[in-house]
Amino acid sequence: MPIPAPNLYPPFNIIRLSHVVFGVTDLAASRAFYVDTLGLQVTDEDDRHIFLRAMEERGHHSVVLVKTPEANVRSLAFKLFDEGELDKAHDWFEAEGHSVEWVERPYQGRTLRTHDCFGMPIEFYFRMDRLEPIHQKYALYHGVKPLRIDHFNCFASDVDKAVEFYNRIGFRVTEYTEDEESGRLWAAWTHRKGGVHDIAFTNGLGPRLHHTAFWVPTPLNIIDLLDLMSTTGYVANIERGPGRHGISNAFFLYILDPDGHRIEIYCSDYQTVDSDLEAIRWDLKDPQRQTLWGAPAPRSWFEHGSRFQDVEPVASDMKATPIIAP
Repeated sequence: MPIPAPNLYPPFNIIRLSHVVFGVTDLAASRAFYVDTLGLQVTDEDDRHIFLRAMEERGHHSVVLVKTPEANVRSLAFKLFDEGELDKAHDWFEAEGHSVEWVERPYQGRTLRTHDCFGMPIEFYFRMDRLEPIHQKYALYHGVKPLRIDHFNCFASDVDKAVEFYNRIGFRVTEYTEDEESGRLWAAWTHRKGGVHDIAFTNGLGPRLHHTAFWVPTPLNIIDLLDLMSTTGYVANIERGPGRHGISNAFFLYILDPDGHRIEIYCSDYQTVDSDLEAIRWDLKDPQRQTLWGAPAPRSWFEHGSRFQDVEPVASDMKATPIIAP
């Protein structure tokens, strides 16, 4: 399927991705990972929740950890341009036959909960409590020194369907991987905020969350994190990298939290704010699409993902595969 033309006038205005809500089985273990190791800042916590933000973020949270019997993902959230856009989003999703619900969320104003074309739970809001800036409080910088949440990547059983749906609500494709034989999309990167992606889609059993990414200042921060993790009991949580992606040109590292939620540490991609920017096409068999230096990803990177609460994933019928490390 050809990449759709950018939808410059969507039915409501999404500014960017906002936050992820992870269900975790051990709050203390998750706190040690996200706070003591990665360096996210606690903005509130109780015996069932931990709210976290990165160093440049002024909103109250970009990660919420919720204690649950089983690890899962409760929702992915996006920030809208203003309060009126919430009503537009509500009416659009309702007209499309999606379930819609106004929900109460701590530290947020009105919040709309609905789902995408695969049943993946997504939430929208405009107002979140604002906190004082801490980006110049350098005594607080620890771990990998995360600056901000950057993107989500999700497994999708039909990437063409995902691109068509998210294009309708204003997400623009920056890069994509296409199977030469079938002409179908194997993966696609889409954005709202002017980076390479706010949300990407990878072919596979879905919907599942592949990873959540955080932007860091330099590749050296990633090296420092590797040294820290390898000497504090987390060497088995290092899954892939460090390396440089062909797609996005970003320097990366993939790690797993104590419940297996995948986190990418990410920097050095490029700006995509022009409305007429052409999407970059990659062949599925090009080894440099995964890693510019040619190293293939491990099998776990194509198979392991986090399930969404109360959503049963569906297998993809696409048989094409990229090069996978043995």
